Amino acid sequence: MTRIVSYNILAGGYSLRENGARRTAQLTKMIQSVDPDVVGLVEATHPLLLQKPLVIEEIAEALNMQLIMGGDPAHSSDYQLALLTRLPVVYTKIHPRPGVLNKPLLEVCVEESNGQQLTIFVTHFHAAFYRGWAGNHLREREAREILRIMAPLREEGRPHMLMGDFNSLAPGDAFKASFLVRYVVGLDRDKQGSKMTDGHPHLDFVVPPKLRFLKPLLRTIPRSQLLCSLFDAAATFYAPRGCIRILQEAGYIDSFRRAHSNEWGFSCPAAAPAGRIDYIFSSPDLIERLEQCDVLTSGEGVQGSEASDHLPVTAEFGLRVQNHPQQEELDSAMTH
Repeated sequence: MTRIVSYNILAGGYSLRENGARRTAQLTKMIQSVDPDVVGLVEATHPLLLQKPLVIEEIAEALNMQLIMGGDPAHSSDYQLALLTRLPVVYTKIHPRPGVLNKPLLEVCVEESNGQQLTIFVTHFHAAFYRGWAGNHLREREAREILRIMAPLREEGRPHMLMGDFNSLAPGDAFKASFLVRYVVGLDRDKQGSKMTDGHPHLDFVVPPKLRFLKPLLRTIPRSQLLCSLFDAAATFYAPRGCIRILQEAGYIDSFRRAHSNEWGFSCPAAAPAGRIDYIFSSPDLIERLEQCDVLTSGEGVQGSEASDHLPVTAEFGLRVQNHPQQEELDSAMTH
């Protein structure tokens, strides 16, 4: 069994609203509750909090896992990707695509306990929700570039997965936009004009500039059940889903949706889950090994909202024993 976790840990695991308090214990408990072999991490660092040891380094030590950092961010105010693993590492690669990918794509190949190799890609797609459909086009461009990077593995039939924060809904998935508005409005009220970079969304990040005159109306939506219903219906219809569709059309399988055909599986925001934007996509030769995939809401007494603004996605893949060619010929002869 190989256990996988995909997790956006929010602003490097720090809480700027609490004077930079570390969420090491909460994040560690969430992760270790599923005893994973590989953990893909989004927002693994914070650009303003670099005192050693970093939270991500503390988590790696607590879990006794090897830490592999992603590429340097394009901007000094941005976050990095990372991966934790207790499996032997075969190789690592970083794919920087300035101007195309939001973050350099992290590629890590590990050796599973049965000796087979599994390649993991960790990504963090553009958010840019305030840019509307322009943000969708940015994510679609990222998806096509990532497909190009992963093409050799597809052609060779090598098991691999793509996981992380895609900042996009899947075609057909539900979206409770009123939950998100209620959450963001509450954050804006608590923030009281502060400009701190704490990783949490705010109204100006969600609302396009041309529509910001509607912010007073948005603040009234959570107070009315009718407005919530109308807002949810409109948002579900208009929410961009292009990058997920591109991946699906290329043959990649949404692991959670394969395991749960009808469940919402909302992953963000953790305190008021409104939609599913965190994924583990499997290649066709890997999905056959999928045994389960879930969104983790708590772990070892910690609620997901205490650890991050995202809930982690977990998956388990069975191990397939590869027969020696001579053994396969013998097995074939015995069946005839």
